[in-house]
Amino acid sequence: MSERVLEVRNLQTAFPGPAGPIPVVDGVTLHVERGEVLALVGESGCGKSMTAFSLLRLVPKPGRVTRGSVRLDGHDVLALSVPELRAIRGRDAAMIFQEPMTSLNPVQTVGVQVVEAIRLHERVSKAAARSRTVALFERVGIPDPGARFDAYPHQLSGGMKQRVMIAMALSSQPKLLIADEPTTALDVTIQAQILDLLRELQRETGMAILLITHDLAIVNELADRVAVMYAARLVEEGTREAILGDARHPYTRGLLSSMPALARRGEPLTEIPGTVPAPEEWPRGCRFASRCPRAIERCPLEPPGEFALADDHLVRCHVVQQEEAP
Repeated sequence: MSERVLEVRNLQTAFPGPAGPIPVVDGVTLHVERGEVLALVGESGCGKSMTAFSLLRLVPKPGRVTRGSVRLDGHDVLALSVPELRAIRGRDAAMIFQEPMTSLNPVQTVGVQVVEAIRLHERVSKAAARSRTVALFERVGIPDPGARFDAYPHQLSGGMKQRVMIAMALSSQPKLLIADEPTTALDVTIQAQILDLLRELQRETGMAILLITHDLAIVNELADRVAVMYAARLVEEGTREAILGDARHPYTRGLLSSMPALARRGEPLTEIPGTVPAPEEWPRGCRFASRCPRAIERCPLEPPGEFALADDHLVRCHVVQQEEAP
């Protein structure tokens, strides 16, 4: 029987604007099962990272979650007090950020920082926390982990710093790992090593992973299910096979056709014209309408509803619904 570690319903996060609140996450509903990898994908500016921040109430001020619910392993995250919230961060859910250098304290050794993370959630001695940290460093592939314990962040490569962040995230054995573009700043070889490490750790521990990325090649390597985001809304969801093999939303198809590793053999690479519009420029209807090669008259006027192509494949597109109508 499946068990949902994370369940999000109708989540909205907004920032104040001249004419009222501007949503940057708008009506997002998703879930992650125990032992599953859900990839949240889309271009930069689509709201992926802000969705992740919203799940742990890390939205930078003056932004705030204005609607919806977030349940993490049974906890109502949006109703927790600040001390309760601090307790579940790291213990129940941990996050790996895009750039580890900005997440590590430059004036503390990396070992001390992981020890502090462990002792924040557990009553253990410094010696026990140090032993566990060294073991974690070894597990995530940091060479000579005892010596690296006393290294400062600037003394480590980008790949080593990211491994330290993974060790820190795993230090309290979280049920959910949120990985926000975990390989963006790394070269291709190190990217592959980090992805292999995440896959192996996920299989060993059974933790759920919410993987945030713009790279569908990474999705192909790691994800079980995929949710595609555009302009703060989800436009298509399904299994990896459904999304990568039978994408129906024009935006998802555009992403696929622009990726060399995933484009169909013999077909030229294409790009999606234009850019993601700013929130104050969103149309009333489908937010992809101005860039969509298949848009019809109603697209910019009415937001498309959710349409089930199969039990495990949902799309929000007027054109697809019209094609599928009996």
